[in-house]
Amino acid sequence: MSTENGLHWVPEICYEEAEGGVTSQIPFIEVPFAEEMPHILFMFETRETGEFEPGLDGEEVPVFDMDLHQYADMNVLRDNLPTEIYDTIRQCLGLKPLAEATASGIKITEKIRENLTTS
Repeated sequence: MSTENGLHWVPEICYEEAEGGVTSQIPFIEVPFAEEMPHILFMFETRETGEFEPGLDGEEVPVFDMDLHQYADMNVLRDNLPTEIYDTIRQCLGLKPLAEATASGIKITEKIRENLTTS
């Protein structure tokens, strides 16, 4: 994740605003032409503790707890792990094993196509 001038490209998580001001629930990262999508993203979860401490000018500043999370690219895991381990990871995340999810997706697509041809 570095550019020709030695600076690091930093992914920015964005949300697209739809017509009428409604924001999409699925974020995106715009990847520059010469860069690749990161295989893992690190993100801090922050939560106010309800406590305060003095700021630089003596003002009350809220205290936050921070917890670091890592989000892996499932395509990288799928392409590099044995199927059993990948399916175990999917199940830990509340997903169906890949073969089962693929079969379900095919059925859904078939129903959509049927509805389009009959309407």
